[in-house]
Formats: sequence, C-alpha cells, structure tokens
Amino acid sequence: MGTGDAGVAHERQKSIARNSLLIRSLPDHHVDILLGQAVWRSYERGETLFLQEEKAQAIHVVIDGWVKLFRMTPTGAEAVVSVFTRGESFGEAVALKNMPYPVSAEAVTTCEVMHIPSSVFLSLMRRDPEICISILASTFGHLHSLVAQLEQLKAQTGAQRVAEFLLNLSDCSDGPCEVTLPYDKMLIAGRLGMKPESLSRAFARLKDAGVTVKRNHAEISDIAQLRDYAESDPAESWSKG
Repeated sequence: MGTGDAGVAHERQKSIARNSLLIRSLPDHHVDILLGQAVWRSYERGETLFLQEEKAQAIHVVIDGWVKLFRMTPTGAEAVVSVFTRGESFGEAVALKNMPYPVSAEAVTTCEVMHIPSSVFLSLMRRDPEICISILASTFGHLHSLVAQLEQLKAQTGAQRVAEFLLNLSDCSDGPCEVTLPYDKMLIAGRLGMKPESLSRAFARLKDAGVTVKRNHAEISDIAQLRDYAESDPAESWSKG
C-alpha cells in the first residue's frame, strides 16, 4: 500500500471511529486528541486482543470486522458473552475503573480495532467534565434506541430481523452491497436472539429479497429491495417465505 493509499485508509478508519457510539457525542477538539493518541491495529481471524484477568488499559472500538468476547467455564468450555462489529466499542467500564478484564477478546474475522489508552480518556474527563455529560447522554440515548429495537423485533419475522441486521452492517445507501459476517453463524444467531436453525431458515427466506450468503459474506443484490422487505407488513413477509 502506497503512502497515499495508507493516508486514505487511515482517514476512513478515523471517520468510522468518529461515528462510533462512544465518540460521536464528544466535542471535536477532544475527539482529535483521542484519535491522535489511539493505537490502530489489524488482527487476523483467531488472534487474541486480550485475555480474561489481564489488566484493562484501553477502550476498544471496532473499525472493521468482528470481535467476540468470551469466558472459559470451570469445565473448560467457551461461553460467548457478546460480539461486536464496526463502530461498536467495548471494555469501557473495566478500563476506566482500572480493573482486570472479566472476559477474553478474539477476532472472529480479519478485523481492524482502535485502542484508546484509558489514561488518555481519564485525563480528558478530569480536565473537562463536559465529556462525562456527553458520555452519559450517549449511553441513555443508546438505551432508548435498544428499547425501540426490542419493540420493533416483536413485530418482525425472523427473516425481517436478519434483513434489518444486514442493512445496519452495510455501508451502501442503494444498489448492490456485500457485508462481512462471522464464519460461525451461531455468533449471529446469539446476537439476534435466534436459534441457529431459525437463522438458517431466515437466510433461506431472504433469497427472494436478493440476499445470497457465501461462507462469511452476504451479497445483497439491491439495498432498497431489502429495506422494503424489512419494513413490510410481517404478514406479507411470512407469505413470501
């Protein structure tokens, strides 16, 4: 990658970071400081970001790809706690309280992650309490949106729920689009509160809406068509299944 290409890629990374839930509500001059002191890293699938019980020293924002958080049970089994994708952050609570991670983090696809040193974040918060207010406002706004999403989910079929999920992942406003998914579809099912077999049926139904899933990619033939499907009356969606 040439110098110019690298510069464009880094600007794209910073643009995604600026629009993340954690950062988008902060004043611009503080955002510039945070992004300027952040560590930007790429990870291969299966690579570890941090391990359970390690001391938390950074807040993490996914720029591209997927990351899973998991715990090891006493029997040695892996229990997935959550999965995160582009624009989503994790590790805030333990990093700001200087506590050990209660979970481990692993890349489940090739991914890019921005790490903000917690010391930088804490220093800004102490210097300007406005940051604390912005973060609180952002957190409550996110909670309200989650409640609205739950209400919406009750009125959607499984296929519509998956369609909405794919639309949220896409960075296209119209035309064809491709989105990256975790290889392990159980992670998607868990994220959407569905059983794996229900997710498989939903993907099958979405073929008529122009969606084709190949390994860890979903090809969407037309964003507008998929959006119409997601927003249609559930009774119509069931009849199309």
